[in-house]
Amino acid sequence: MTPMLMIISMLGGDLLGMSLTTDNVQPSPIPNAWRISSLTFAGVFMGFFEFAFCTSILIFGKFHLGFGIEKLQTLSFLVLVFGGQACTYLNRERKHLGSNKPSYWVVGASVLDLIIASTLAICGIAMSSLPIFVVGGILVSTVVFALILDVAKVPVFNRLKIA
Repeated sequence: MTPMLMIISMLGGDLLGMSLTTDNVQPSPIPNAWRISSLTFAGVFMGFFEFAFCTSILIFGKFHLGFGIEKLQTLSFLVLVFGGQACTYLNRERKHLGSNKPSYWVVGASVLDLIIASTLAICGIAMSSLPIFVVGGILVSTVVFALILDVAKVPVFNRLKIA
């Protein structure tokens, strides 16, 4: 990605990150012990699947859609923004998605981030433009990715005793 895309991506992620201070997650019923090896494994597990998702979208863009480097940069920007959003929602809750409603600030920041990133990509502002159906396809793919990873996440978290 270009430096400008990195800056835009980080600002969007910071907006969502700051809104997490208002989130409505359930506290643990008992004090948690810091099992660093379990947390590390959970992070590697989640990171591996986000990496696989991002890579598969880029491969699809390169070989199926025939995108050149500039469009692939925009594609990577979008998949990192959308994938980051998905992983934030997956990691904010130990149970399944939707088991605890996020705060209005979190939802608002998330929607704003998605709207800004999508608009910039469709209009080609600071990046090469992508067709609206590609942006919509990435968004739908990200939702499907999050739902599938959510099903896999809960048993892994339970086994690691971090649920």
